[in-house]
Amino acid sequence: MVCLSVLLAAGMAQAADLSKVPQMSETKEQRDERMQWFRDAKFGMFIHWGPCSIGKVEIGWGRKANRPWDINGIQTPRTDDPVYDNYHKQFNPTQYNAEEWVRFAKESGMKYMVLVAKHHDGFAQFATKVSDYNIMNSPHAKDIVKAYADACHKQGMKLGLYYSTRDWYHPDYLVGDNVKYDAFYRAQVRELLSNYGAVDVMWFDHVGGRDWGKWKFDELFAMMYQLQPKLIVNNRAAAFCGPDMPQDKKAPTPELAKMVKGDYDTPEGFIGAMNIASDWESCIHVGRQWAYGGEDGFKGPEDCIKMLVSCTTGGGNLLLNFGPRPDGAFAEGEAKVARAMGEWLKQYGVAIYGTRGGPYRNGTWGGTCHKGNKLYLLVYEWPAEGLGFDPLPNKVLAAKTLTGAPVTVKQDADEFTVEVAQKDRDKPVTVIELTLDKPVADGLLIGAAHAPKSYVSEHGAVLSDKATLELSSRSSYDDAKVHERLFSGDKVDYAFHTDKENNPWAKVDLGAVKTVNAVMIENRANERRADGLIVSLSEDGQEWQEVWRAKTFEPTWLVPVTHVDAGTKVPGGRARFIRMETKNDSPRELLLKRVTVFGVKEG
Repeated sequence: MVCLSVLLAAGMAQAADLSKVPQMSETKEQRDERMQWFRDAKFGMFIHWGPCSIGKVEIGWGRKANRPWDINGIQTPRTDDPVYDNYHKQFNPTQYNAEEWVRFAKESGMKYMVLVAKHHDGFAQFATKVSDYNIMNSPHAKDIVKAYADACHKQGMKLGLYYSTRDWYHPDYLVGDNVKYDAFYRAQVRELLSNYGAVDVMWFDHVGGRDWGKWKFDELFAMMYQLQPKLIVNNRAAAFCGPDMPQDKKAPTPELAKMVKGDYDTPEGFIGAMNIASDWESCIHVGRQWAYGGEDGFKGPEDCIKMLVSCTTGGGNLLLNFGPRPDGAFAEGEAKVARAMGEWLKQYGVAIYGTRGGPYRNGTWGGTCHKGNKLYLLVYEWPAEGLGFDPLPNKVLAAKTLTGAPVTVKQDADEFTVEVAQKDRDKPVTVIELTLDKPVADGLLIGAAHAPKSYVSEHGAVLSDKATLELSSRSSYDDAKVHERLFSGDKVDYAFHTDKENNPWAKVDLGAVKTVNAVMIENRANERRADGLIVSLSEDGQEWQEVWRAKTFEPTWLVPVTHVDAGTKVPGGRARFIRMETKNDSPRELLLKRVTVFGVKEG
């Protein structure tokens, strides 16, 4: 490590001048101008890569050593991992070609890239002057970030850099008052924003210790915007600082809390809930982990295309992650995904780039987005009788799929319907372009798709719109204010979150005994903690009858409820309470996104 005097000199500042920090003072018009390219881009490439790829282990998290002051705020002594900490001595990516990376990202339809410059393992992929633990002391001995930045600038690609403030390798991380490490990491951020030309996105990833007093975030933001006035910053510069738990120390001022929220939210590993009022970006990996983990286990192209569509119609972006091989080349499995997405976007990109989410809420059927006087419907699933929506105030002048097939549209005061012949529906998404008599306003929600008539006739009316919820426990992540959104209103990422238990459960109370025909359960995207879900019914909350058990994980489960009459199973079962639970060998949380109970309206 370099001596402390160098770090303090690099990080030294007068009282932080926040006058140039946009989160503190910009107008809505100024913010819209600064964020426009990001909102238009929709699709970016995330790259987690470094010496860890040699061992096919996860970046940062694959380091088998103590993690000082991690999420729970408990200090543990720093220890070494003699294998992981020395991977850099073998790291010589002879196939790393930054210009090819950027060219490939552009061909795949990405409009910006974010490269990991330093992860939780502390290894710098750039020629830092404040630490010896960096790429210049590897056999490669060339600045990876510089080559990447130069290639982005040359080819007109928006450039993002990931930096983990959390650092499980650095000996001063959160030791004592943290002044040494705080100066160190701000010195590295200064290098990244000073030495590589224009930087468009700074993508932070968490701090630790849960003590606001250990960090000078005001000096960080003042410095960043002095160096890069047009910078966009994500919401993790202070992530995991309190006050959320009893051990948290101090609390931020309202101004500081506003500033460190940055410019956009970052749901990780799943598609964010629809939000057309705030900017967001889902980061999801193509492979089984963020960094290189081998030559199999990749998501399919169709799944990734639908993820992009869901993010777009929901008002956000998709930052799709790739983990190159140790030599710097992309694994064929993830390259196949990227190429397929690029081909799809050549034909359908007009319904993605530059659009805004809405005006209809997305659902399992798909979603909508708009640009100018064009309204796009992106459909995954078609009810037998076509799609029906709440009335559209704009008049439809023309309708077609983006493959040129005809579309039947009907409009009246009660409903707006769209139909495409079975032979003209595309996989994985049918994209419909409607030309309207006037543009749809940004930020407008006018309704949702109607429950298909065939579905309602089969399963009955919704019984759960005024249901209540009881949980076996509540984690610190649970928010009682959104429990009601388990049943109605705009969907959230998850509407409840139990603590870790061997048998976590959630109990729905319909308010009275009713005839239940089916229960539809929607999971958070890519969330596996509901594996093996069990559904039971009860009239009194004391005696329970198990009616269903999940055999495989699905994004949405439809649980039929039947009873035996004269030796034959027939639809329906009497119940006031519905219990959903898992039974596990080790503690696990339970969280769900939406539960809808269908049956017979009575009285």
